[in-house]
Amino acid sequence: MNKITNDIVYIGVNDHEIDLFEGQYDVPNGMAYNSYMITDEKIAVLDTVDVHFKDEWLNNLSEALGGRKPDYLIIQHAEPDHSASIADFVKAYPEAQIVANAKTFGLIKSFYGEIPFGGQVTVADGDTLSLGNHELKFVFAPMVHWPEVMVTYDITDKVLFSADAFGKFGALDVDEDWACEARRYYFGIVGKFGVQVQALLKKASDLEIKTICPLHGPVLTENLPYYLGLYNTWSSYGVESEGVMIAYTTVYGNTAKAVNILADKLKAKGCPKVVVCDLAREDMAEAVEDAFRYGKLVLATTTYNGDIFPFMKNFIDHLTDHNYQNRTIGLIENGAWAPAAAKKMMSMFEKSKNITWLESGVKILASVSSENEQQLEAMADELMK
Repeated sequence: MNKITNDIVYIGVNDHEIDLFEGQYDVPNGMAYNSYMITDEKIAVLDTVDVHFKDEWLNNLSEALGGRKPDYLIIQHAEPDHSASIADFVKAYPEAQIVANAKTFGLIKSFYGEIPFGGQVTVADGDTLSLGNHELKFVFAPMVHWPEVMVTYDITDKVLFSADAFGKFGALDVDEDWACEARRYYFGIVGKFGVQVQALLKKASDLEIKTICPLHGPVLTENLPYYLGLYNTWSSYGVESEGVMIAYTTVYGNTAKAVNILADKLKAKGCPKVVVCDLAREDMAEAVEDAFRYGKLVLATTTYNGDIFPFMKNFIDHLTDHNYQNRTIGLIENGAWAPAAAKKMMSMFEKSKNITWLESGVKILASVSSENEQQLEAMADELMK
């Protein structure tokens, strides 16, 4: 139990049993399922935890209560990693009222059926709830990243309980850089909904925020402009870092050879950062993260069955599904007798906004030729402009 302010404590749990978050994201350092409690004339608990940790969470809650009983359980997000222990809470504290919006109550019923709530408080956007000294304001944040999501602002302590916004992968008992795993979390889970995140940031700009309490990851108390700035860049699909990412697939090593030549040329010309990614071997979420981090992307792959090599196709699908935009892309294709990868790759971005294509392309016919060396030189020059 960690104290956040005089009246707010953390009662969440760490999960080191999980291997894949949401069935697809590798989380070697586990996950945190955050829950908070505000003590006042009335006591409010914000969100529950994954069902596998309900006993630990209820123990944390009981210890924090110190013999008192909670008056409210506020559900900001109905996803099961935050709502699956509601029934256990109701069983332990049958007189407590559940606070949520109408969509959240609908989703709770879909997941868990009829739960015998002690009382149900349905809130609208902008509604407030008084705990005594603490006044809570509910701000709807639809599609960040589910339709029912809302955040809660404690007007008294100026704390924003931000639901999944400002979350990250990793348990809280592991020391690691925030931005890396928050970026991978954002673009994997929230990134498609940049417009909606921008809307939430606009609402948040009208609030004086001293502390951000997300549902995953650490409580943020210092240098808040840094975190808010990153979220603004990410959600507006801006460029976070200057550099070039080169993502490739290779069969017999020839495409990889071309990629390495290009990377060496870029470094020699003073490129601030060159990231080379073998899509067959790197975690896909890491690759997607880097593609959104840098402003320039080079895609290099072979023609395969008259199409694109599967790992590259999967990568581009991930990018376009998450609204990849505002970037410069260069293409390297390899095809021994009928190269078609460049055209196929370009067509996959037809609906992407503000994509600038390099004029310098590279077409490899099996192995890297002297002509390809010249093409790679021209591509490196164009990328450095």
